[in-house]
Amino acid sequence: MNLNKMNKELGANTTLSHYHIVSKIGAGGMGEVYLAEDMRLGRKVALKILSAELTKHEDRVRRFEQEARAASGLSHPNILTIFDIGTEDSTHFIATEYIDGPTLRSVLSRSRMKLGEVLDISLQVAGALAAAHSAGIIHRDIKPENIMVRPDGLVKVLDFGLAKLIETQASSTNSGAQTIARANTDPGTVMGTAAYMSPEQARGRTVDARTDIFSLGVVIYEMIAGRAPFEGETASHVIVSILEKEPPPLTRSSPDAPDELERIVTKALAKDKDERYQTVKDLLIDLKRLKQRRDLDAEIERSISPDTFSRSAVATSSGPAAVATAAPLATSSGDVAARTTSSAEYLVSGIKQHKKSAVAAVTLLVIAIAAMAYLFYPASSRAMNSIAVLPFTNAGGDPNLEYVSDGVSESLINSLSQLQRLRVTARTTAFRYKGKEVDPQQVGRELNVRAVLMGRVRQVGDSLNIQVDLVDATTGAQLWGEEYNRRLSDILAVKQDISREITDKLRLRLTGDEQKQISRRDTTNSEAYQSYLRGRYHWNKRTGVELKKAIEQFQQAIDRDPNYALAYAGLADCYMLLEQYAGVPSSETASKTRAAAERAIAIDDSLAEAHTSLAFHYHQSWQWAESEKEFKRAISLNPNYPTARHWYQILLEALGRDDEAFAEIKRALELDPLSPVLEVNIGEAYARRDDLDSAMVHAKRLVQLDPNFPLAHQIHGEVYLKQRRYAEAIGEFQQNVTNDRSAYSLSYLGHACAMAGRRDEAVAVLKELEGMYNKRESLAQYQAAVYAGLGDNDQAFAWLEKGFQARSATLVFLAIDSTFDPLRSDPRYGDLLRRMGLRP
Repeated sequence: MNLNKMNKELGANTTLSHYHIVSKIGAGGMGEVYLAEDMRLGRKVALKILSAELTKHEDRVRRFEQEARAASGLSHPNILTIFDIGTEDSTHFIATEYIDGPTLRSVLSRSRMKLGEVLDISLQVAGALAAAHSAGIIHRDIKPENIMVRPDGLVKVLDFGLAKLIETQASSTNSGAQTIARANTDPGTVMGTAAYMSPEQARGRTVDARTDIFSLGVVIYEMIAGRAPFEGETASHVIVSILEKEPPPLTRSSPDAPDELERIVTKALAKDKDERYQTVKDLLIDLKRLKQRRDLDAEIERSISPDTFSRSAVATSSGPAAVATAAPLATSSGDVAARTTSSAEYLVSGIKQHKKSAVAAVTLLVIAIAAMAYLFYPASSRAMNSIAVLPFTNAGGDPNLEYVSDGVSESLINSLSQLQRLRVTARTTAFRYKGKEVDPQQVGRELNVRAVLMGRVRQVGDSLNIQVDLVDATTGAQLWGEEYNRRLSDILAVKQDISREITDKLRLRLTGDEQKQISRRDTTNSEAYQSYLRGRYHWNKRTGVELKKAIEQFQQAIDRDPNYALAYAGLADCYMLLEQYAGVPSSETASKTRAAAERAIAIDDSLAEAHTSLAFHYHQSWQWAESEKEFKRAISLNPNYPTARHWYQILLEALGRDDEAFAEIKRALELDPLSPVLEVNIGEAYARRDDLDSAMVHAKRLVQLDPNFPLAHQIHGEVYLKQRRYAEAIGEFQQNVTNDRSAYSLSYLGHACAMAGRRDEAVAVLKELEGMYNKRESLAQYQAAVYAGLGDNDQAFAWLEKGFQARSATLVFLAIDSTFDPLRSDPRYGDLLRRMGLRP
């Protein structure tokens, strides 16, 4: 349809570009907002359309487009995510994430807000502004209409339509020095909404980030008082009030408002911007401290209630004096710090006066002292012991930068994992969030971590722009944010800077050895580091073609830095997987795997990844004792490295040590809870223990995690095989083959068809597998599994013997794989295991 001929509003079922309009959900000064469906990605979006009457005004179009450019450069959980900006037949639009929740204006219209709600929203808005200001952007129009609250409590700041890029003038002698940031708006221009304007904004003067602080102060005041601090019959009257009058004290409208909150709001609303908070981060700190005090107050009242005191006192004294000891803590009011101090003093005097209740009093004294210590050392100053580093977003969508966005994230995970005091979410789990809209607090709950690191990578000319944000997963507040504009050749230095900042902001006091441990893994050659990142990028794709590309990149990294231990470990990892993914016999790669792993260890004996690679080499070479020794060494170096525990489990199961193996796979899954391959392994482990109910729990979880995972239906199929529900097993294995027609998936399908008596289908699978084997795309044991299902033991053992002669690394699964169950009573089965050294 011709959009130029449309009315102001778009009707339902209208299509604009690749967006399908569902309904209108709002309107503002610059246009209408619609709920729409992105037909390419199948997701809901909010589509903001610039009013047709405004398109003739070049400045408004420019401001409309500036909203997208400004906001799309920000990465923060409390800032609305911009997906797309475009023009269709002269209709300008922006597509953003769709927020299912009310505006703060709607929340305010319903009822007076509680102090806890006010602080929670204020902290999130302040965090969003801190991120924007650090990126050189001021909002200029903070008001309840531009703040939305999701049902889960997450706040989103939207509409950067009035934002202006800040002009920063860094010191010529110190590029990192703090600068005064000013907006490039022409003097005399008044922009924003009257009731929330700062005095300088109302006068049309040059504004800076402090104008957002004033506007946020107005919003906080309104949330507490239920009315705006500056009112009038017209916009002009409101502006006069802003310029000339002081707002009524908060206690007039809200008698219970803490004095500290009155002080914070008064400072935020100072008419002279030099007397205001100079940065929103300063405001954020004061709000956090106030919230921590309130949380402590609530915790004390919950933990030390009058009933609790009574019970404690009764245990030591039946007299009324013991019960009275706790009364002041439970009934006093006012400032938390004062209350805690006076309570401690009372408890001391209580000990002297009531010796019979000394035990209860001492207990309460310890609690009071702990409370005071909590106040002196707020949560922001205590160490956080867990973090999830999410995959950085490739903001420009440039496929040539994908290795950077993925690689820097993975590199940070590996570096931080060296700190045993810090639990770092494994790569597999962290990368389950790749390409998804992320709520750090939800991630924190799902992964049980205290902090979440997010980032965006964008190429700007010849430079890289990297924005990183460290978020408190408990409160959603920003702990740290930074923007780096560097050349690609400086990417290693950026990664090291980020690692140092993270450990600092998490309040981890590193020893000298720990500081060296983080950096000594790295090369000093930037080109070698880039090659390493490319190598890991290709390695993680897990195909024969990609593994060979990874080998080339790791070798390039080694050529540029012959002492780069991680590059040798990466090379070893590639060679050890070539048999499984490319059909290259492990006998051809074993020596290369060992040489690369041993070289990595010679360079850095503390590298857990290198010891894991060497352990798996020994495993593939059937050197079981040596393999176990290296696995134990790797785990001692990094107990939180899930791959070491995962592969150690495979060894232990092959050796028949099932209970030890089960403990390792459970620990691996705890470390990497969203890993599909670990779900397969633990589900199979439950099935081998005949705990089919537990196996099915993991089967369902696996499909939920990733229905397109190549082995998404593996556990279902194996459980059905055990239950002799062959038709259902075939259905599950067929779905695996549909996802990925690999030799491994085909072997299970062929085996199930054979067990079900569907011989023709099993034979057809055998022919396909043999063709793949001749092209080095399959392994001998896969054909053996189908022959085992057909009851042709001679052919099954003939193929297994081929695998034995080739010293196939994956032949170890003969000891545990359910497809070989029909062979276990045959004497040749036990003989083969003995020759492999798996049985005495």
